[in-house]
Amino acid sequence: MPSFDVVSEIDLHELTNAVDQATRELAQRFDFKGVEAGYDLLETTVTMTAPGEFQLKQMLEILKLKLAKRGIDITCLDAQAPDVNLARAAQKVVLKHGIDADTGRKVARLVKDSRLKVQAQIQGDKVRINGKKRDDLQEAIGLLRKSDLGIPLQFDNFRD
Repeated sequence: MPSFDVVSEIDLHELTNAVDQATRELAQRFDFKGVEAGYDLLETTVTMTAPGEFQLKQMLEILKLKLAKRGIDITCLDAQAPDVNLARAAQKVVLKHGIDADTGRKVARLVKDSRLKVQAQIQGDKVRINGKKRDDLQEAIGLLRKSDLGIPLQFDNFRD
């Protein structure tokens, strides 16, 4: 029986490359010359530090641009509120990955309500969709691409 998996993953190697490129651009920019500002990557959390909140906003835009160029969907970004004191400002940006239980239920409900002849099963951080016909699975992929679930979705492990 044909099936595919719905996942939400981030390529960690591309994330590292994007943060490195953002750091290099930060060193080249005139408005950041002589300023102690930088990015720190820890797994899927980027910590930005700068002297002021305005510079954090500029750094976030640089990071978004570099992530988009490296093929990472920026809808997975969750920018926390900046921590500002007199000397420094810091902000954490968390990149969401994986389908949590609530989003998995939304995907399964969306597929079930569509009246397509497919079944959805939640399997940890992914959702497997089974159907008898390949065309039904392709319609389900189209349906999920149109829906706005708040996280970027990828479709892999398509088996015929």
